[in-house]
Formats: sequence, structure tokens, C-alpha cells
Amino acid sequence: MKDTVDLDESLGKFGYLAEIHEWDNRKHLERVSKYVRVMALALGFNTDEAEVLSAASKLHDVGKVFTPKELLRSTENLDDKDWVKIEKHTTQGAKVLESKDSIVMKTASVIALTHHERWDGSGYPQRLKGKEIPMSGCICAVADVFDALTTNRPYKQTVEDEAALRMIKESAGVLFNPEVVTVFEREFSEIRKIKKACE
Repeated sequence: MKDTVDLDESLGKFGYLAEIHEWDNRKHLERVSKYVRVMALALGFNTDEAEVLSAASKLHDVGKVFTPKELLRSTENLDDKDWVKIEKHTTQGAKVLESKDSIVMKTASVIALTHHERWDGSGYPQRLKGKEIPMSGCICAVADVFDALTTNRPYKQTVEDEAALRMIKESAGVLFNPEVVTVFEREFSEIRKIKKACE
């Protein structure tokens, strides 16, 4: 009998392999995808759409497979040239994920390209502003930043959940889509349950 592998599991493994040089991110990808699903449903996406966004978000940093591993592991201050190399993971990831047929891959390509864009236009790689940023990228941005703030990384200290929520709220309309932040706050108890279950 031919083995079949669940698509969501496959995407998670692909996403994990892309970031393996940086840190063990399997739980990060699981949490982010679940945060994205919760927010997508709360924003009015139907179940199928939310599942696509959730699965696609596991590939948000797939472009890091092209990033020099010494930069991913660095605990030192990086110079402008180093940041240019790191920022390329968005465009490189989007290119790898381009697809004419798969809605999950198309969505993953958009998320990979736009999850570091910021509401005030200060993000990268395209310096998109406000509603120029696709909603999928806006949702993943909040999920990714919350998880980055509240979990151990080699290059930073952990922030408590409530402090991270305050930081995100303070950045609504500056770094993050205000509508997404409102939903994130409203669903925060569910977000915290997911975080605890996936530690």
C-alpha cells in the first residue's frame, strides 16, 4: 500500500528544513499556523480559506534556506550588507513558492513576500503601506512577531505574553494592520491556550 503524507505535515517539514540552521523552529511553525487560523476565522474568512492561510503560513520563512547560516545564528549587530542578505529571504521564498495551480503555494508565496511589510511603509522588501499589504501577510506578521517576542531565541530575551500583546497593540496602525491587531486582542485567550499547548 502506497504511503500518503498529510499536506500540512509536509509543509511543516519543508518550512522546518528551511530554517534548521537558525534554531529548532518546529513548534514556532505550528504555533504561527494555529494563530493565523484563529485570526483568519475571526476576521471572517471561511473555514477552507482559514485552513489554506494556516497551512501556507508554515512556509513564511522558506527563503531562509538561501540565507548564510552564520547570519541566522549571529548574536552580534549586523551591518547594512548583512541585513540586505537577510531581507532577501522574502523575495527568494516567494519565488520558490510560485505556483500556477496550488492555492496553498500561491498563498504561501504572497505570505513569504509580504510578512515583513509594515503598515506605515517601513517594512520590506517592497515598502508596501496600509491596505497595499495583502491581508494574508498582515495576519502572518502579527502571529510571527508575537511568537518571536514570547519564545526563546539565541539572539534575544523572552517577553511575557501580556507585554508582547501591549507592544503589538501600541504598534497598531504603525507596524501592523489595526483590524488584525483588534482581532488578535479579542482572541488573545485562545492564542495563549495554543501557545501553552505547543510549548
